Amino acid sequence: MLIDVHAHLVSPGMLNRHAFWGPFMKMQGLTVGHFSLGTKQPTKAASDAEAEANLLARMTHAARIKLMDARGVDKLVLSVPSHAFMYWAGEFGNDYARICNDELAAFCRVMPDRFDFWAHANLADPAAAVVEIDRAVRVLGAKGLCVGGTNFDGIQTYDERLFPVWEKLAELDVPIMVHGFNQSIYLGERHHEDRFETTSIVGDCVDETLFFWYLICGGALDAFPTLKSYITHAGGMAVFQLGRLSELNGAMAPDARNQRPLLDYMPNFYFDLDVHHPALRRGVVEVVGTDRLVYGTNFGGAYDHGDLTAGIGLSEADREKIRSTNAIEMLKLDVGGARAVAA
Repeated sequence: MLIDVHAHLVSPGMLNRHAFWGPFMKMQGLTVGHFSLGTKQPTKAASDAEAEANLLARMTHAARIKLMDARGVDKLVLSVPSHAFMYWAGEFGNDYARICNDELAAFCRVMPDRFDFWAHANLADPAAAVVEIDRAVRVLGAKGLCVGGTNFDGIQTYDERLFPVWEKLAELDVPIMVHGFNQSIYLGERHHEDRFETTSIVGDCVDETLFFWYLICGGALDAFPTLKSYITHAGGMAVFQLGRLSELNGAMAPDARNQRPLLDYMPNFYFDLDVHHPALRRGVVEVVGTDRLVYGTNFGGAYDHGDLTAGIGLSEADREKIRSTNAIEMLKLDVGGARAVAA
């Protein structure tokens, strides 16, 4: 069985919800306020309407199932695209969280054996986020909460104003999915100063590393020791710099509030193998261990590296842990009706 826990959904109801913030799908790319996610490649659409139609055509149940079957994926766990987290959008950020959760839940209800979802909440407003997380999990069936790494409109992950959010997640016993986002969106009309899409391409990994560092250093895992997090893109840079973070947490971060050595918190984290070379994946396995790895690929996104568990020296039992068993445990998934695929 193969469960991919890192996939994004854009539905018709998630687009064109605000006159300024959108989000809109335009010829130049997904557009939120002044920000557009685009490249210098020629546009693949002749109009904004065609660009939106092209995007939504890839997001239907039929299109997703076709690609899932081609890649042998039994279940996807869907989340809001990080460019549309709306932490910066004031009260609309709260409205949009409710919209997204309703849309994600409706999509998954059509084929619950193939789809589940991560909730969205506006962490720039922690009190409202707590209410929406509770609704998304208890009423709509969300399996956890997707967050944007750090900087929720000025509130950083270490900020104790977020403790009620972590407390709610611990109470519900659901994990966090961590996915960085385009911090250049805070530049407004100056977003073009983010050369080469750096706050997405490099910045996502920075955000994810900061989440790991800030959650530990801020003392959240001492206050809420059962809180679990899954960090995408193999943990950003956290796994690859784990020794440095561990040693310097004690030697150079005297204001850190963690009560135990940094490595003692590793059981609170899951990671994936979404890096671009088998040698790096082998390294992640050796550092993290197979009990804390899940399968996440940014399914249907900009790249496809094939089976992330192939060719890295795993036993069949360890491959199965990464491909499905750990995700079933982490997210408490019901896979009784899912179709079986040989590993």
